[in-house]
Amino acid sequence: ISSGLSLGSGEYFARMGIGNPQRSYYLELDTGSDVTWIQCAPCSSCYSQVDPIYDPSNSSSYRRVYCGSALCQALDYSACQGMGCSYRVVYGDSSASSGDLGIESFYLGPNSSTAMRNIAFGCGHSNSGLFRGEAGLLGMGGGTLSFFSQIAASIGPAFSYCLVDRYSQLQSRSSPLIFGRTAIPFAARFTPLLKNPRINTFYYAVLTGISVGGTPLPIPPAQFALTGNGTGGAILDSGTSVTRVVPPAYAVLRDAYRAASRNLPPAPGVYLLDTCFNFQGLPTVQIPSLVLHFDNGVDMVLPGGNILIPVDRSGTFCLAFAPSSMPISVIGNVQQQTFRIGFDLQRSLIAIAPREC
Repeated sequence: ISSGLSLGSGEYFARMGIGNPQRSYYLELDTGSDVTWIQCAPCSSCYSQVDPIYDPSNSSSYRRVYCGSALCQALDYSACQGMGCSYRVVYGDSSASSGDLGIESFYLGPNSSTAMRNIAFGCGHSNSGLFRGEAGLLGMGGGTLSFFSQIAASIGPAFSYCLVDRYSQLQSRSSPLIFGRTAIPFAARFTPLLKNPRINTFYYAVLTGISVGGTPLPIPPAQFALTGNGTGGAILDSGTSVTRVVPPAYAVLRDAYRAASRNLPPAPGVYLLDTCFNFQGLPTVQIPSLVLHFDNGVDMVLPGGNILIPVDRSGTFCLAFAPSSMPISVIGNVQQQTFRIGFDLQRSLIAIAPREC
C-alpha cells in the first residue's frame, strides 16, 4: 500500500494484478465500501489514470455476470442490459462509477502467483469524481460483494494494513496489505468490532472519548455510540482522509484544541478545516497532544503528523478533523497513518498497533 499524494490524492493505493495475462493496477484501498471496480475499455467517461485502461476483451479470465445471479442481486443498485448485469455506485462526495458487473482473476500483488479466481467486480465504463491516478477502487468493507468478503473463506477472516506517513521522507514509501491469521500483529491492542445489522459494510469501533493536551474532553460517550436502530457510531474508513466527528462533539474538540494552542500563530481556515496555524519560518513547533480512546482501554496516541496537516507551501497547517455531515463519526486515513489496523471478523476484534509499517 502506498500514498497517492504524489498524484494529488489524499487516498492510499494497493497494487494488484488483474486478468489473464496478468497486468498490474493501482486501486484505492477503501474499507468504507464494498464494490471493487476498475475503469474499463471502451470508456464513455473515464478520468486520467497512471496505468493503461483495463480491456476485458484482452483477458481470457473475464466473464460477464448474468442478471439473475445472486451476485447481481447483492448489488444496492443494479440493472439489466440484455442478459448482463449492470452496476452503479455513488460515494458520499458524489464520485461515481457505473458499468458491467463481471468476474475476473485478481492477484495479491503485482506479478504474484497467488490468484483469487472468479472475483466479482465492476467493469466501469463511466467513472467520475475525485479520483487521481488510480485505476479503480478495492472495496474492503464487510458486505457480501467486497473483495475481502469474497476471499475470506479461502484465505482467512482477517486482514490488516498500515498506511505510511504520506509526508515523511524518512519512512518506507509502502507497506503490505496482509490477509489471514498472520494479518494481526502480536504487538496489537484489541477493541471490539461492532457490526450494524442495517449496514453490513462498515467496521464500527467503540470510541469512548477524546483527549487534548492530556485532558479528557467533556463529550458524552453516547455521541459516538451505535444505536439499536442502526444510527450513530464511529467507523474506521481508509477511504476518507480527515476524520469527521458528529457536530456536537466536534465543537468541543475544536474549542479545546484552539484553547490549548493559544500560543501558536493562527491562520484562516481552509475548506472544511477551520482550525489552522501559520508555522512559516518556525524551525520547530510544539503542538498539543490528541488521543482517541476506545473500549477495552485501547488508546490511539496520535503522532503530530496525524493531528495537524500542511495545506499549502506557505507553512499553513490545519487540524485534520472536521464536522460530519451525517450522524456518524468517521476515523479517516490521516489519523490511521503509521498504525497497523487489523480487522478480525472471526473474533469480532479490531487490532491497533502503533509504528507497524
